[in-house]
Amino acid sequence: MLEAQLMSSPSVVTRIAPSPTGYMHIGTARTALFNYLFAKRLGGKFLIRIEDTDRERSTEGAVAAIFEGMAWLGLEADEEPIFQNTRADRHREVVEDMLARGGAYRCYMTTEELDVERTLARAEGRSVRSPWRDHTGILPDKPFVVRLKAPREGQTVLRDLVKGDIVFENNQLDDLILLRSDGAPTYNLAVVADDHDMHVTHVIRGDDHVSNGARQSLIYQALGWDLPVFAHIPLIHGPDGAKLSKRHGAQAVGEFAEMGYLPEAMRNYLARLGWGHGDDELFTDQQAADWFDIKDVVSSPARLDWDKLNFINRHYIREAGDLRLAGLIAPVLQARGIQSDGALLNRLISVIPLIKEGASTLIELANLVGFALTADDAPLDPKTAGLLTAEVSERLARLRDTLRDVEDWTVPTLEQLIRDFAAAEQVGIGKFGPALRGVLGKGSPAPDLASTLVAFGREGSLARLSFALD
Repeated sequence: MLEAQLMSSPSVVTRIAPSPTGYMHIGTARTALFNYLFAKRLGGKFLIRIEDTDRERSTEGAVAAIFEGMAWLGLEADEEPIFQNTRADRHREVVEDMLARGGAYRCYMTTEELDVERTLARAEGRSVRSPWRDHTGILPDKPFVVRLKAPREGQTVLRDLVKGDIVFENNQLDDLILLRSDGAPTYNLAVVADDHDMHVTHVIRGDDHVSNGARQSLIYQALGWDLPVFAHIPLIHGPDGAKLSKRHGAQAVGEFAEMGYLPEAMRNYLARLGWGHGDDELFTDQQAADWFDIKDVVSSPARLDWDKLNFINRHYIREAGDLRLAGLIAPVLQARGIQSDGALLNRLISVIPLIKEGASTLIELANLVGFALTADDAPLDPKTAGLLTAEVSERLARLRDTLRDVEDWTVPTLEQLIRDFAAAEQVGIGKFGPALRGVLGKGSPAPDLASTLVAFGREGSLARLSFALD
């Protein structure tokens, strides 16, 4: 029945509704991606709502982090974001409607009376019951909260696309507070009102909201509104299967960006956390949108796998344009004191295609280009200087003379020349290769010899050899 409802929906609308009380968690990012992909697959809309009704904990910095994270991931909403705190009047209007319908009531219990009732309810294994549930009058000048008049018997069944039917005994569900004594709307009431007004058809969120799903279902029913389709996805755990925490490494989207992961790699990886399309590990954004179906999300928690993330990121680094990669690692190098200018960018563009195969992150890529950023006349490091014995220096001088005559300065040609030179010298490449690499890279880690020579070009390579040997 749920699948029929899903496919027959004339206009699918999904949303991501984070609370701006901290950084944007990777779990929130995956939930946003699932909502985004689901809407795109069915030609619907993907919306953003900032649930900032907790004014004490909500911060401008956290709001900015949410939008920065979404922008970095490339998940763009189809309409302007909605801020929940601006809709308090609408929330109170909804509560007034519930009172008029008889689906809610004013509860005048004092704090002391409520504490006594909670203790009794726990002892009797039932939900909290208010003596004001069937009271219809209004007591002037007496503080009150507005509660949902929830059913006390029977069951509430939450129909879920991921978890199946989830049954709640109604005698375990409290008469939920809808409006606090100061008139402030509560979370569950605001969520229902906003989802209804935003025409949200599918509520896709973490399974820590399952119990909220039952309570929100009762609010929908009290208002006479159609329920959305619910899909509660399992949380992300650490590699050891425990709840994801700081000891497992990065948790915030911004941290993954700072660690040098590409947004397209994160989209690919996050899509695979709890969902898959056969054995496909790598796929394009379009393929993900074409293939994604929320009913294919597994019901058990996904585990963060750093090796797989690095594998996927390595693939996208190889696929990325060299100019783009140069622009991405330039700020990393600048933070290390390397001035970013046109000359640096040009050198990076020439070097990156030679070494990006070996990089799993942009930080690793920045480390790998270090050899090409040393000055031609920079002094040799002690290790390289120690390798330049008289025999090795004489051999490198002969190699320099051989290199002067090379016209086709490409990796294949230079690889063959180095092999032929070693054969002519009747030694293995290991007898001069480390010294050559040290001379060219000034002691910084460098790729294979031919790639290093290509990185510096003919004149640059000969200049470095001459500086070291002369």
